[in-house]
Formats: sequence, C-alpha cells, structure tokens
Amino acid sequence: MTLSELMPIIIIGLIIIVVAVLFTFIPVMLWISALAAGVRVSIFTLVGMRLRRVVPSRVINPLIKAHKAGLDVKINQLESHYLAGGNVDRVVNALIAAQRANIDLKFERAAAIDLAGRDVLEAVQMSVNPKVIETPFIAGISMDGIEVKAKARITVRANIDRLVGGAGEDTVIARVGEGIVSTIGSSDSHTKVLENPDLISHNVLSKGLDAGTAFEILSIDIADIDIGKNIGAILQTDQAEADKNIAQAKAEERRAMAVAQEQEMLARVQEMRAKVVEAEAEVPQALAEALRSGNMGVMDYMNYKNINADTDMRDTIGKLSKEDEEE
Repeated sequence: MTLSELMPIIIIGLIIIVVAVLFTFIPVMLWISALAAGVRVSIFTLVGMRLRRVVPSRVINPLIKAHKAGLDVKINQLESHYLAGGNVDRVVNALIAAQRANIDLKFERAAAIDLAGRDVLEAVQMSVNPKVIETPFIAGISMDGIEVKAKARITVRANIDRLVGGAGEDTVIARVGEGIVSTIGSSDSHTKVLENPDLISHNVLSKGLDAGTAFEILSIDIADIDIGKNIGAILQTDQAEADKNIAQAKAEERRAMAVAQEQEMLARVQEMRAKVVEAEAEVPQALAEALRSGNMGVMDYMNYKNINADTDMRDTIGKLSKEDEEE
C-alpha cells in the first residue's frame, strides 16, 4: 500500500484523535444540555473553567436548576463560590427552597452561610419546619432543700440573618438549663414546681435566651419532671456528722491534756517522795552528829525511839481496824 493510499486513513485517524481530545477537554454534552434548558453558555466559558480547574458540571448543572426555578443567578457567582470551596449545588437547592417558602434569601447570604460551615439547606428547611431540641435531665434545688429534675423540649426555628456568627444548639441548651435551675432554685417548695411545671417554661421563655444565637425559640415545654434527693437533709446530716467529729476531737484533746496534767502531778509527787526519802536518809546521820556534839542526850534519843515505836503501833492498829471494817 502506497503512501498516497495511506494518507486518507491517517487523516481520518488524526481527525478522530482530535475530536476525542476535544470532547474530553470540552464538555460538549454539558453545553448541549445547557442550551436545551435555555441556559446560554459559551464554549469558551467551559474551556475557561477547565483552565481554571473548575469542574464544569459542578457549576452548569446547578445553574440549569436555578434557571428552571426562575432564580436570577449568574454563572460567575456560582463559579466564584465553587473556587472559594463552597457547595454550589447545596446553595442553589437552599435558594430554591427559600423561594418556595417565601423566605427572602439572597445568593450572597446563602453563600456566606455555606462558607461559614453551616448547612444552608438545612437552615432553610428548619425555618419552614421548626426543630425540636431535647435537653438531658437538669437538676435544681428548691428552697426547701429538695432536688427537682426536669427535662425540656425546645422548639426552635433557624434565624437565617444570624446563622453567620450566631451560637449553636449547645448554647441554647446551656441557657435553657441555666433558666431551669434558676426557676427551681427560686421556688419556695418543690411541690409548687410539681404542681405548675409550666411555670418553668414561662420563666425561661421570658428571659430571651435566643439572643445572639442562630435560632429563634418558639416554645419550651417540660417533657418530664422528677424528684431527686433531699439535699437539705443530706447537708444537715453531713453538718451534724462534722459537728460530732469536731466535738470528739475536742474531747480527745481535753482527755489528752488531763492525762498530761495527771502525769505531771505524778512526777511531782514522785519527786517530793524522793526528797522525803532523801531527807529521811539524813535523819540517822543528824542524830549521830547531835549525840556526838552533845546537843542531844541519851534520854532524848530514847524518847525519840519511844515516840517512833508508839507511832508505828498506832499505824498498825489503824490498819487492822480498817481491815475488820471492810470484812
């Protein structure tokens, strides 16, 4: 086969390759779909998206959806939101839902909410269909010392104007819990709270707890209420136990002081006895010295001995009499 015969085949192959590359780089089918939907998009615009590393289907399909819904959204807005890292399809769905619900939501606001990390479509749906947030059991203590536990259901609606920068569900639950504790704590008796649980709802709702949050509180309903511990009695018992321990400690301190004083007295008595024994030991020496020096005669010494003997006899008689009385 000559070169002139192969030339048509080569040209056809090159044309097929060029067309394949063209259809791969340029989303022709997407362009045709846009034209069929009445959305005028230039081929060069799609090529520019490819060059800017934008997936054309992520922008064109939401644009077609917005056009069919009658929204005035420009392709540059959608592309810029995509380049900023937003979810274009979710924003368009939120705009369509807001339009159907007669909610005034602009594209810039929806894009800002989406870029802030919040689900803008869920926010619009929550504006139409309020959400119920259930708190855990929150315990408060009334003035009579009884613990009261309450669980509340908070019906909230998304506030689209405060979604950017507004506090979330955790803040709402914390504020409602604080209001429940405050209301129970200001009640004179726990029975008053049990009889009128709606008193909690009214007091908490009147505090404007949704200020600065991304929600608007529609109602607060007490779902369940229960009695807990008698905190007042427990505190009194603990106080009595503490007073008892303090009294025991003071009594032990007084006993220890008494024992120490007794030991001190015994030590003094023993010291005095030692001095007496020491003095008695010196008596014979003093008698001997008195006899040698002539200050004491023999008769004086004999009288001294007789007096001692008489004293010993009296002591012996006294001991025997005491023993007879005891028997």
